[in-house]
Amino acid sequence: MDEQFEKTVAVRLKTLRTERGLTLDQLAELSGVSRAMISRVERGEASPTAALLARLCSALGVSLSVFFATAGNEVSPLARRADQPVWRDPESGYLRRVVSPSGLGARVDVVEVEFPAGAEVRFPGQQASRSQSQHVWLFEGEMELTVGETVHRLSAGDCLFMNVGDVHGFRNPTDKPARYAVIIDLGHR
Repeated sequence: MDEQFEKTVAVRLKTLRTERGLTLDQLAELSGVSRAMISRVERGEASPTAALLARLCSALGVSLSVFFATAGNEVSPLARRADQPVWRDPESGYLRRVVSPSGLGARVDVVEVEFPAGAEVRFPGQQASRSQSQHVWLFEGEMELTVGETVHRLSAGDCLFMNVGDVHGFRNPTDKPARYAVIIDLGHR
């Protein structure tokens, strides 16, 4: 992950927390993430895992896509690959690239993910994301997605639709990386 983007994550978390009038202790209680870890993330001393970030976003009432929306950047309908924000989950190693241009008020976000062989990410129920739906379109490899109580196994070319709040896990059960697009309908913003 690029160092500037890591600072952006830190600033974004602190901004969202303070906009909601939450102390570190209150966010810790709401999210189940320790006060110390939240403080370290806000100071840019720790990179949150995908699961930890999902818990914080849920407690703040935003989705991961809204969290990663870059405020203050020049608004343009063109998002060049070199300028697209990239974040790597320090635990699983999955790489998340925000492909769609931000700041245009679009209801849809497009994200590209490279998911390492054998990696897995588990999410708690994401109440804040209940108004959002998404498609996961697998380009390469195989993935298992746990949605509600059902495990769906996807192969290259498959596309799965789901409510974001029902997603509990992503797993690459193979020894080869997977690559897919996530197309998220943000619902009302």
